[in-house]
Amino acid sequence: MSPTDFDRLIDRRNTASEKWERYRDTEILPMWVADTDFMAPQAVLKALHERVDHGVFGYTNAPARLNELVLERLSRMYGWEITGDDLIWLPGLVCGLHLACRSTSSPGDSVMTAQPIYPPFMSAPRLSERQLITLPMVRKDRRAVIDFEALENAITPTTRILLFCNPHNPGGTVYRREELERLAEIVIRHDLYICSDEIHCDLILEPGLRHVPIASLHPEIAERTITLMAPSKTYNIAGLGCSFAVISNPQLRRQFQRARKGIVPDVNLMGYTAAEAAYGDGDEWNRAQLNYLRGNRDYLMQEINAIPGLRLDPIEATYLAWIDVSAAKLENPAYFFEQAGVGMSPGRDFGDDRFMRLNFGCPRAQLEEAVLRIRRALLNHLPA
Repeated sequence: MSPTDFDRLIDRRNTASEKWERYRDTEILPMWVADTDFMAPQAVLKALHERVDHGVFGYTNAPARLNELVLERLSRMYGWEITGDDLIWLPGLVCGLHLACRSTSSPGDSVMTAQPIYPPFMSAPRLSERQLITLPMVRKDRRAVIDFEALENAITPTTRILLFCNPHNPGGTVYRREELERLAEIVIRHDLYICSDEIHCDLILEPGLRHVPIASLHPEIAERTITLMAPSKTYNIAGLGCSFAVISNPQLRRQFQRARKGIVPDVNLMGYTAAEAAYGDGDEWNRAQLNYLRGNRDYLMQEINAIPGLRLDPIEATYLAWIDVSAAKLENPAYFFEQAGVGMSPGRDFGDDRFMRLNFGCPRAQLEEAVLRIRRALLNHLPA
């Protein structure tokens, strides 16, 4: 099988897959958690096989070449110049959210984020004994962005950090430079920190758009930013657990490292191996993947918006569709679609129960079957 044969249906049942185990022994298509059903790039598979053949799996440092690849990549793609000292390797992005809360604030302080949002953005502050302040997203030209006025009005004397997501999950918004500049100005003026989850930065679907790391704008905002990135979503290697933080401020970096000490483990050697291969030799594979995902997105946009009761706004990035189901007037949308044979993520988990999130990072045949089931269920549900 060619690793760029994205149409190939790979049987993930009985592999302890979190995504597929949820609906074990059912006919429900799992289209919820954010991993794709695509085989990883050949370069990654080859590197992992070679590491297994070596046969020794001891404690492992981050490979020097991996650090160099990340620095070169950030410079080439974003004009963002950092040093190796700015990098902190992590076994996942979610722990980075927790460490950001704990390294920039004290128990009882407040942490801000905008809803709808990936659920750990809401749980990390609470589990860190911080107060959570949520802000609404607003829709402008069918794009969901932070309500900047609401952000300013919600800041309190105890607010220390904003948890930010760009490209946004869910919804796929890619923030424009002028929007990021406005956000940076607010953060600086109110003496806040910002933790920017940019894990979907390599999954820009809309031609002409470019990802801009907020820390790349200028040194003043870089001093206040914890940027979180990873190869996991892009190359479908999330199960190998390898992410990184970029923190340019030495004092903030020390606080972050102190918060993780004795609690957050190092990255395992297979994670490092896969990340190095992905960043070193995976760009061509990702270009092919992006073309395939654009096709899936365009198909989904056309089909979902033709189904009564559903609406899907443009998706600028990610393989995650944020579908407005409010007009269908479903009592329990997640259960309704599971009964129809499609397992999606309920919007209530992200802070907005009017929506469902559908993962279209899958072969087209699977996506077409899911759409067929959704259409059939809603046509049977809605009055004639």
